[in-house]
Amino acid sequence: MAVSYRHIQIETEGHVGWLWLNRPRKMNAFSPDLWEDLPRAVRELSARSEVRVIVVAGRGRAFTVGIDLNMLAGLAPAGGSPAAIKRALFRRLKELQETFSSLESSPVPVIAAVHGWCLGAGMDLITACDIRLAASDAVFSVRETRMAMVADMGTLERLPKVVSSGHVAELVYTGKDIDAARAEQMGLVNQVYDDQESLISGAADWAGQIAANSPLAVQGAKAVLSAERGLSVSEALDYVALWNTAFLESDDLNEAVASFMERRPPRYTGN
Repeated sequence: MAVSYRHIQIETEGHVGWLWLNRPRKMNAFSPDLWEDLPRAVRELSARSEVRVIVVAGRGRAFTVGIDLNMLAGLAPAGGSPAAIKRALFRRLKELQETFSSLESSPVPVIAAVHGWCLGAGMDLITACDIRLAASDAVFSVRETRMAMVADMGTLERLPKVVSSGHVAELVYTGKDIDAARAEQMGLVNQVYDDQESLISGAADWAGQIAANSPLAVQGAKAVLSAERGLSVSEALDYVALWNTAFLESDDLNEAVASFMERRPPRYTGN
């Protein structure tokens, strides 16, 4: 049975899965159903054998303006003792964190294609992705600081893995808006495009380059990079040696050698 989503559209083109935030009238603000549907859509695309890379983009005038303020106002549970209320809120926050963690834990690489506003929860989303691309009109902000909140959906944990500590402090402590050029200078985004149309075309090109490689190698590399965070170089070398001991032999490896010898593009199957 096909899964339906209220504010998300998914589609596949070849080996690329496209996940569109589709609440354009609200500039893709994260309502409760969008928050719940995103990880479901990520899991659905990740489970499709033909999908080797996912691109996350937004319909309308913005990538996302962050959490819907109506949802924010009703986030804290009502009734019960102070301890019970705090426990319920903690559980709810942990559930919401999984929305963006699903992108990081997807076995396939995820590309964020950002245009227009990318505020608050948008930063949580893109820092959980592997690659970030932007249109020249993109605007980024850790907006929670300006709303008297500590960002709690992953930005504080993942942003330091993307940009330098000084840039983290700049973005988090000020909550300021930065444009795409500044984001590229910081290393927050990999590349900036002139407009949304060229951004989507560029994202398709990046995705195509990734999908042309062996999915065993690409997904293995993502798994190894994830597992090796926090390990010493020696520990990480042991880990990747064990990984290749288990997974090096494959039809894709044989195809890589054969295609090189025959001077033709490889045809990888993921086996």
